[in-house]
Amino acid sequence: MSRTGITLLLLIVTLMVSPASFAVPYWGEKQSSPVDTPIDQLPPGAWIWGGDDRHAGPMAVVVSLTEQRAYVYRNGILIGVTSISTGREGYETPTGVFTVLQKDKDHYSNLYGNAPMPYQQRLTWDGVALHAGGLPGYPESHGCVHLPTEFARLLFDASNLGMTVVVAEEGQAPISVVHPGPLSPIDAHTGSGVEIPLLASGSSWRWAMDPPSEGPVSMVLSRSDRLIVVYRNGVEIGRSRVEIGSPDRVTGTRAYIVEGHFHPPPARESDEVPLRTLSMPTWIAIGVPGYESTAGQLVSTNLVNQVVVPDGFKRKVLPLLEPGTVLVATDAHLTAENSGESIRVIDSVGPRTWLDDVMTLLYPGTDR
Repeated sequence: MSRTGITLLLLIVTLMVSPASFAVPYWGEKQSSPVDTPIDQLPPGAWIWGGDDRHAGPMAVVVSLTEQRAYVYRNGILIGVTSISTGREGYETPTGVFTVLQKDKDHYSNLYGNAPMPYQQRLTWDGVALHAGGLPGYPESHGCVHLPTEFARLLFDASNLGMTVVVAEEGQAPISVVHPGPLSPIDAHTGSGVEIPLLASGSSWRWAMDPPSEGPVSMVLSRSDRLIVVYRNGVEIGRSRVEIGSPDRVTGTRAYIVEGHFHPPPARESDEVPLRTLSMPTWIAIGVPGYESTAGQLVSTNLVNQVVVPDGFKRKVLPLLEPGTVLVATDAHLTAENSGESIRVIDSVGPRTWLDDVMTLLYPGTDR
């Protein structure tokens, strides 16, 4: 066969090969950074994923164009954060509230030469989506939100169609949404901003007048704020001041999950119910990145007893603590944008290892 014939044959073969036959680039780090990595120090391509459980409540994503980071929340608690790259000048990523319209694990662009867009989650029908892509450290996409490949995969596997995604930029959205913290700044169901209810002057705790009667429960404890916040089905239902006996004994972001082994709470709840009749759950650590070795360890009674909460708050919380309830403890302030400190990632995963301080919820007398 002549050289011209060989060239022609190779050309025909090349044209017959589908785009999927070529190797898809891999973007970003392959593994999560430790959960205590300061978020504002994540380099391009780096990310944190504390873990996830699809049954742990509604998920939502906040994309900060200003920070070039995306934050993932499950049941109101931060479970992951990543560096991103959004639309460059002339192709700016639109701001607003979106929902995932379509998911395609092996998507190829219809607009840009069959460019690979792995783990695509479509936000608009005209081409804006979350997907794995280049991460130069600044906006360089054609409008999509580029994610590290492994982070995009984890998010793709964890999310559902209809998941809320809020894209925010400084000057167009509240500071709490542009610079998110450990607690979700948006309603996972509607994408609207939520006002974090503060405790009234002189009050040690508060509880929602009409909290959700069903759904998973998650909690966050801030050692810096001496505050614990309770979520149910993505909605904050209560918060309380706490006292910590030895605040420096356990530091960093830790997580725990209720293991079980407790008696059913009283059928009816009242202020007269003796606390001694309320069952105390046992907790085990969740192994989040940086603390994998503590996975499955029982939380000691001594550690639990370091945290003291008001009796009235105990009566509200204890009956809700069932196997699978997650408690996250962090050194970060819960209102990150006002704290002047780097926030840390917390999570709402299944049995592994998380908070050591978090046993906070296990007021004095709890066994662990």
